[in-house]
Amino acid sequence: MTVQTTSAQTASGRGGTVPALVLEGLSRHYGSSVGVSGLELTVPPGELVTLIGPSGCGKSTTLRLVAGLERPDEGSIRIAGDVVADRRRFQEPERRRVGLVFQDHALFPHLTVAKNVAFGLDRLPRAGRRARVGEVLELVRLGHLAHRYPHELSGGEQQRVALARALAPRPAVVLLDEPFSSLDESLRAQVRRDTVATLRETGTTAVLVTHDQTEALSVGHRVVVMHDGVIEQSDTPERVFEQPATRFVASFMGDADFLPARVHRALLTCEIGIVSTVPGWADSDVDVDVVLRPHEVALEPDPGSPARVSAVEYHGAFVLHHVRLASGRTLRSWQPHHVRHPVGTPVAVSVTPGTTPTLLVEDRAVTTPPPRSPDGTSNRRSRMSDELGKTFLR
Repeated sequence: MTVQTTSAQTASGRGGTVPALVLEGLSRHYGSSVGVSGLELTVPPGELVTLIGPSGCGKSTTLRLVAGLERPDEGSIRIAGDVVADRRRFQEPERRRVGLVFQDHALFPHLTVAKNVAFGLDRLPRAGRRARVGEVLELVRLGHLAHRYPHELSGGEQQRVALARALAPRPAVVLLDEPFSSLDESLRAQVRRDTVATLRETGTTAVLVTHDQTEALSVGHRVVVMHDGVIEQSDTPERVFEQPATRFVASFMGDADFLPARVHRALLTCEIGIVSTVPGWADSDVDVDVVLRPHEVALEPDPGSPARVSAVEYHGAFVLHHVRLASGRTLRSWQPHHVRHPVGTPVAVSVTPGTTPTLLVEDRAVTTPPPRSPDGTSNRRSRMSDELGKTFLR
């Protein structure tokens, strides 16, 4: 099969890399409510980006702005090098070279699969339209269902038809708005794998909105975490999960517990003892919060420990233990399915070897020690100056 390139990729091949999508200072308000505020995002050709955040964070508003279904109040949008929205211009959705895949698939019930896919190809001659429809249906492995109607298809097949329709006009970018959420769990994973494989096989640039953390981490080349209309972090899945930039990202992208801690002469300690060393902090004496995820917390029975198992949850391959510390704070710990400490068991709590925990000052992660005070003494949280912002992860 010949893989068709998108127009953005072709432009890239002729004169350097032209971003498939650029958002600059993008804002949209609804009265006194903020939809999105000052978004900055550049997506190169062929990248698959996942947008994730809680309801009302602005992820769907971002997709609607890119698609041309809403007008921005400020900022600009460029698609494959062309400005499609700014203060002076606004291109209609059908002129933006954007493919759309909706949560409910939005197929025309009175049209066959082939005619649904051909809907956006009216500018092609009949022969060219027929050839392109056949090409994309084979790509999603539905060529044998070309003459079926949507109601005769399974949910997964309908989703693949929607993807084929979005790909047919060779868009510069495909936007997917929670495309798998209407599928049952057993089908969702397979359809997701098939969709991602198709997007990557064709080198398609795509932005996928999801509320599922596992989906965001497993699908995208890059994960963009949104909160209250702004981007909290935009990075690889590994860095978003393992090195969250803010308290919100740490708690939203997987389970996370927070303990007050102190870095003194490069040694990080908290209620459970020594957590790790912190290279580069040899002269520091700083109060922080340490982020610990359940897979980073180790447990061992210890009759002399004040920590007690307060709850046990069986999850099949793993068992989640809730541990109440002497302070009353709770930590969670994943254990293999064959390890189960009954409720009430006293346990010693430690950090698994090799863990490099995230450190927070207020709500932002820090990777370097804060500046020293003018008198040369070590800074504590209560005396940290505004210059601390320079040490934050961005």
